[in-house]
This record gives sequence, C-alpha cells and structure tokens, in this order.
Amino acid sequence: MSNQFFNFKQFTVYQDKCAMKVGIDGVLLGSWTPINDAKKILDIGTGTGLIALMLAQRSDAKVLGIDIDKNAFLQATENIKNAPWSNRITLLENSIQEYSESTTKRFDLIVSNPPYFVNSFKSPSESRTKARHTDFLLHEDLIICSKRILTITGRICLILPVIEGFKCVDFGERNELFCTKLVKVIPKLDAAPKRIMIEFSQNYSKKVESEILIETENRHSYSEEFTQLVKDFYIKL
Repeated sequence: MSNQFFNFKQFTVYQDKCAMKVGIDGVLLGSWTPINDAKKILDIGTGTGLIALMLAQRSDAKVLGIDIDKNAFLQATENIKNAPWSNRITLLENSIQEYSESTTKRFDLIVSNPPYFVNSFKSPSESRTKARHTDFLLHEDLIICSKRILTITGRICLILPVIEGFKCVDFGERNELFCTKLVKVIPKLDAAPKRIMIEFSQNYSKKVESEILIETENRHSYSEEFTQLVKDFYIKL
C-alpha cells in the first residue's frame, strides 16, 4: 500500500516526502482497535506516532505515545505537532518497563505494534533493531507492564505475527489477561494468516474470533471489509 496519500481528515501526509511512515500493521491496529469510551490511551512503541494519531482522530481521548528510541521520539514529535489533535497527544522518551514502575496513571486502552523478530539477524542500525527485535521489549514484559497500568475495565490491543501472537494469548491467560477478540489477518486470497490482532481484558468473556482479507485477486485490489475498515485514513485506496 505504498505511494498513497494518508489522510487524517485535514492532516495529510505523502509517504515519499515526509517522515510519516505508514505501515500496514499500524494502519490495521489503529483502525481496528475498539475505542469504546476510552478517556486515556497509551501507545507503546509509538514510532512515528501513526497509531497515536489515528486513535486521537477516532476519539476524544488523551493519548500518550511512549518510545525508547530517541530518533523515533523526535520523528513522532515532528509529525504530531502538525496534527489537529496535537493538544491531546503527549510523547515520552522512555521504556515501558521504567514507565510502568514509576507512573501512577492508569489507562483505559493500551495499544502496541511491538517488536516481533526473535533470534533473527539484527540490523546494524540500533534504531531499526529496537523497532523490530524483542531484545528491548519482550512480549511477556509488554503484557505484564501493560496490566500494571491498566484500569480494571481497561483493554490491551496488539498486532503480532501468528506464532508470537498465540504465545501472547497463552501467556496473557496465565496472568489473568483474557483474549476477548482475535482477528486473523490474511494478506491475499488462498494465503495463510500472517498477523493476528488481539484484544485482552482482565474481565473474562467468550472470545470472538474473525478474519480480515487484505487483497483479493490482484495486487492493490483490496477487499471490501479491509476498505471499510481503513477508509477514513486513506485518500486513495
């Protein structure tokens, strides 16, 4: 989905000419995450600020984006200062491990598109390594730290590769965080799911499972369900 305009209502970014990098995982999570009546939202590993901006557009909540990487923090700062909702978005350069130990805040919704490469070849760029590898943020740490600063009725929403995602579901349930929604993301017809989106809650309810197909027969021919999910954010689709 490259070379398309990305539209935050009045705030438009062209990928090839701006620091805003629009990845499909972030777009999916930012579009799908149930907002409900969330008043305080935390975006862990905010990167360019993409998901924080999307959730601010979709709600009236105050959003905190946190990232351990200085370059990501600076890039997000630049992107968010031009947004119509900049007065509701705050950024913090810190790890979730340190932040969850020190803050007294509690969040109604916590989202993350976390690192997902485990024991694989690492980039020579430290920033890229932090963004893509779990060395700096184990998924188990993410779940435990998030639970620590979640309200009683709060929810955690993640997008992960399938294997890592189901491991998180198992780990979460062992720590009394229950998977209430699970969406398998299928990149194209006749392909296996590549990602899953997960909603966790501290309150048990029957898990609702579904699937979403991105592309149909041809490259850049998008399914109706995917188009409906992300249409508020793309000018061209």
